[in-house]
Amino acid sequence: METRRLQYLYELHRTGSMRAVADILGATTSTVSQQIAQLTREVGTTLIEPDGRGVRLTPAGRRFAEHARIILSAVDAARLDLDTGAEPSGTVRVAGFATTIRRSLMPIIDDLATHHPQVNIVVLEHEPAEALNKLAADDIDLALTYDYNLAPAQVASDVETLKLWSTEWGLGVRSAHASLLKSQSGQPDASTLFSAFAQHDWIGNSRNIADESVLRLISSMAGFEPTMRHQSDSLDLVEDLILAGLGVGLLPRDRAPRAGLSILPLANPKLELRAFARTRKGRSSWPALALILQRLRESDLVPGTDSRFPT
Repeated sequence: METRRLQYLYELHRTGSMRAVADILGATTSTVSQQIAQLTREVGTTLIEPDGRGVRLTPAGRRFAEHARIILSAVDAARLDLDTGAEPSGTVRVAGFATTIRRSLMPIIDDLATHHPQVNIVVLEHEPAEALNKLAADDIDLALTYDYNLAPAQVASDVETLKLWSTEWGLGVRSAHASLLKSQSGQPDASTLFSAFAQHDWIGNSRNIADESVLRLISSMAGFEPTMRHQSDSLDLVEDLILAGLGVGLLPRDRAPRAGLSILPLANPKLELRAFARTRKGRSSWPALALILQRLRESDLVPGTDSRFPT
């Protein structure tokens, strides 16, 4: 039984679509179908069945897909464990958002260049969802992702997670509005604060839904539906839009605001962005990757304020 066929079945279980499997594994839908058909013949049990215009796994197929996940992880672990005592070497592919790349990964790259020149790092800037898809497809070795405490990310069971850092976020508004609000009500909680801007337009993220999810959640607590008029994945542009009176939006509290702009704290509930390092199970014992993860664990760095969270 070829482990590649197990990969086809597991990805079908994970994505639910032959087309998605083909895109992830760089194959055609015909190849996916043929490989799963061959796997069905090998195990002697029906693994998939028609479902409308597509297919779905049978109960036996779902059970076997879980076995496939375990087998694939074990194969990866066995291959990498053969070389765990070796000097770290090789190319580690990393995808993530720019704040963590700049503040957490770049110092490690500088250190490796001096002390472990056999380790090379390829850096790709990607949104969390994009990075996790690449991780699932084995296009990268390490994903640097984020979520909000109020909108936790859903991560596959075959992913290991190392929490890196967290930072408080608030609501960016024009300072004139902030001053008026403070003079009227002191320090409001998050829903009260949001309700004060219910008639304003709101600024979302063009590349990730996490901040929009948070905005809609707190707005619902305040009893209104926010008008998501603008989108940007650049903090500088978010500030420009706010200063131009075009809307309000989320900004990190540790970012020094420009003149005329205030970042109001959120309380009850508090909002935090959380950064993570994620790898596939069975991969973290590879010496080169293990070294980078160890450096990340030892790091006491905090996120920068010169880049928006998704970039």
